[in-house]
Amino acid sequence: MARLVPAALASLLAGSAVAEDFLAGVDASHLRFFEERGIVYREAGQVQDALAILQGSGVTCVRLRLFTSSAAQAQADPYNRINNLDYTVPLAARVKQAGLKFLLDFHYSDTWADPGKQTKPTAWTNLSFTELEQRMVEYNSNCIASFKGGGAMPDYVQVGNEITSGLLWPDGRVGGAYENPTQWSQLGRLIKAAIRGILDAAGPQPPKIMIHIDRGGDWAATQWYFDNLRQQNVEFDLIGQSYYPFWHGDLNALRDCLNRTAGRYGKPVVVAETAFPWTNSTDVVGIPATPAGQSSYVIELAEVVKGVPGGLGRGIFWWGTEYQRLNGVNTAGFEYRSFFNVGGDVLPAAETLGQLSAPVALRAGLDGTNLALSWPLSGAGLSLTTSTSLSPPALWSRSTNDIQTTGRAFGTTLPMGGEPGRFFRLQSN
Repeated sequence: MARLVPAALASLLAGSAVAEDFLAGVDASHLRFFEERGIVYREAGQVQDALAILQGSGVTCVRLRLFTSSAAQAQADPYNRINNLDYTVPLAARVKQAGLKFLLDFHYSDTWADPGKQTKPTAWTNLSFTELEQRMVEYNSNCIASFKGGGAMPDYVQVGNEITSGLLWPDGRVGGAYENPTQWSQLGRLIKAAIRGILDAAGPQPPKIMIHIDRGGDWAATQWYFDNLRQQNVEFDLIGQSYYPFWHGDLNALRDCLNRTAGRYGKPVVVAETAFPWTNSTDVVGIPATPAGQSSYVIELAEVVKGVPGGLGRGIFWWGTEYQRLNGVNTAGFEYRSFFNVGGDVLPAAETLGQLSAPVALRAGLDGTNLALSWPLSGAGLSLTTSTSLSPPALWSRSTNDIQTTGRAFGTTLPMGGEPGRFFRLQSN
């Protein structure tokens, strides 16, 4: 809808800039673990529930991982095995009660699963492939029923975590010595069995299904994986990628991969894991490891994800959001990449990420003799365009003025000149 600014100098159009469906997400899987060991979270110096702090910052979705670990395993090695059903259902219920969406991340292992290890649950070790396939149906169905019964129905579900090399090794392993049609067929059958179980238990409003790998800066590996998976006729909704700038290349590599992925497969893409240091590090991809630098990284990452053609860049999830230093626990440096400092105070990057899901509105005002335009960070990836008439968007010209950010909004100033009127809009690239 057009809106006149002072002196009728310009009209502003929001164009196609809608951000409400963008997932401004965090992984907070170890939140209870830290809380139960005395860690607290603060905003403006006041202790609060971390989920309330994050929700108040604009975060819209929380990701929680799920292990198959037993109670005895969780008790013996809490940090590496605590994320079982008994631990995760109550935490997921808190997520939903806080008004947040919930992404469930199945690991299909008693502990961490990633490209370097996809260890089959101990209790499943002796199953034949046919039995394993059926167990995947039953296990996924039972888990979804448990979350549903606990008031924590997932909105999104990852079938496996970083399954670039498959899952439930060796049965569902692919790549390297396991790169053959039989292994890909078995991987496809295991994923489809999991999805059947999820959908059977979910009811009439099923969660969106995500397939997640760890090749955010690697288009060749991404194409290899999803071309092969597509041949197995696996039906899913979202493609998730891990992208850590200190491991996966620069932001141009990510941009190339996400754009090609969306173009080839026509599905929304999500950065399902990322992080950036706020201290204790050298510069990463040219951005300093400071609280302000962490926010800058969020903005630059958002410009890549939200710039994916066709509006298919659908979300960002921050990993290790809840981490703080804890004596006796090897947190692998993620306490310096979290959204809370050493005293538990929330860092500016939380609000920066949260703003990515805010409605996009282009605002105008007078700054002396200049026209000042501003829009929220949810407009990342959009271009400011201008025209002297309401011509079709394709005929509008991109503004050549420098766009700046305060860490809270984008903005630019333009001389008013002698023109009788001019229109501005934010437009997809």
